[in-house]
Amino acid sequence: MKEEIENLTKKLVSIDSVNGTEGEKKIGEFIEKYLREIPYFQKYPEQVIIQPLKEDPLGRRNVMALLKGEKNHNPETLIFHGHMDTVGVEDYKGLKDYAFDCDRLEEALKAMDLPKEMKEDLDSGDYMFGRGALDMKSGDAVFMVILKHLSEHPEDLSGNLLLSINPVEENRHQGIIEEAELLMEIQKKYGLHYKAAINNDYTCPLYPNDPHHYVYLGTVGKLLPCFYIQGKETHVGQPFEGYDASRVAASLISHITLNTDLLDQYEEEYTLPPMGLKMKDLKESYNVQTAYDALVYFNYLVHNEEITTTIDKLIAVCEKVMNEELLNLNKEYAKYCDLTHTAFKPYKYHMNVFTYDELKSKYVKKFGEKYQDLEIKAEALDKQGVDQREIPVTIIKEMLKALKINDPSIVLYFAPPYCPHNTLKNEVKEEKAIKDQLTQIVKDFGKKKGLDYKVLQFFPSLSDSSYIKIDDSDESINALKNNFPMMNKFYDLPIETIKSLNIPALDFGVYGKDAHKWMERVNKPYSFEILPELILEAVHTML
Repeated sequence: MKEEIENLTKKLVSIDSVNGTEGEKKIGEFIEKYLREIPYFQKYPEQVIIQPLKEDPLGRRNVMALLKGEKNHNPETLIFHGHMDTVGVEDYKGLKDYAFDCDRLEEALKAMDLPKEMKEDLDSGDYMFGRGALDMKSGDAVFMVILKHLSEHPEDLSGNLLLSINPVEENRHQGIIEEAELLMEIQKKYGLHYKAAINNDYTCPLYPNDPHHYVYLGTVGKLLPCFYIQGKETHVGQPFEGYDASRVAASLISHITLNTDLLDQYEEEYTLPPMGLKMKDLKESYNVQTAYDALVYFNYLVHNEEITTTIDKLIAVCEKVMNEELLNLNKEYAKYCDLTHTAFKPYKYHMNVFTYDELKSKYVKKFGEKYQDLEIKAEALDKQGVDQREIPVTIIKEMLKALKINDPSIVLYFAPPYCPHNTLKNEVKEEKAIKDQLTQIVKDFGKKKGLDYKVLQFFPSLSDSSYIKIDDSDESINALKNNFPMMNKFYDLPIETIKSLNIPALDFGVYGKDAHKWMERVNKPYSFEILPELILEAVHTML
């Protein structure tokens, strides 16, 4: 299968399927055509299942195919799932025209002065370069060829395989989210039991000269905590008479970004630290007034932490930041007064830190159904194309104004995307059995191949695997919903359906380097030859 996987990867890479473009539709059509040309699916054409995304102007579709084993009656089913879209190619700069042509790109790279490791990989001939070669068209190709291979003798297969390749993974995960209901329908129609889903999203070295290959038994979760900051403006001629929202925003960045005290830990695995994704004041034009308000939001990864706990931790940071800012203002003002021989009188403010839910409760208690008018305004902003992460600012400002809360304040809310965390847990008997079985499969395979595998709990990058199993408790999800303005409109996840599916999410993964960079490359010997053997081993053992 090695040569066929390599050739298919090149064909998939050649289709420009950058997220948010018509290429996502084109590559879906290519994958469907490939599947329909397989003799098994010509015999059972209804088992190639196409699901157009709802009201999608680009016509993108989920592409699925069900291979039913005929060796015996076995409802156990493994899902092969991956994504068909890629990130953009602006980072390729002068090589942009070659980004989707693996052979031409390789030739162009040979004429360049490259970083040492990349040059060694290029000269080795063991790597394929190109946008999507690693993330994750090679992974799709592996699945497609394995499915084709196994379909030649369904009488030898016990159990079933369901291939699922989705668009919109690199953005809002809309493909897999909409597919949740369809997975339930397919399960019911064919009498299946989903044992696990194997993702083939990329794996890579986790540190320089990392000798390991990795298999993951779940995926990290993600929250997007946002902070609206209301300060007290002042003219720059009276700099100490205000409370600068920009300084508070910068302080939140300083206190939260890279803060290892905010890591989440499960089974001795730690998340990466939070990172600031956006910080801006909300002044609309130039003037000599300090910023009255500001916005900042963060990438916040989760392994097992309850959202209630996350909220408590972030509120504590906000309170610390606001107090520190007032202390610093008065400290500098005291020094200034000393230098200028003027009387010092410290500034005092009543400062507020609210969760969105707390502020909304205050508003609804006083104004009742008027809150619905705010949501109508928010929906109108969404239709105008305003960034969904920033639409809640309008609601918050209206509520603060109506409640006559003019003091310095921070309001914590959540915005899209929310990626649920999940993993195989030792405390759940059925999950521990799968975990032990997979760990043994990987251990035995690594010994046979002379490879050093590590089995970890959480795939460290965001993936569609978040949307087939949710480990968050009901209390945790309710806390999220209550502090996620317009979640039912802006990010309406079928949470109950996903909880009902409860499909363990694994990642075996093609292997390579520099995903999402112009140096993106997939290792061919491992990904096209060794990985398919591992997947086949897992299929036959688990089914």
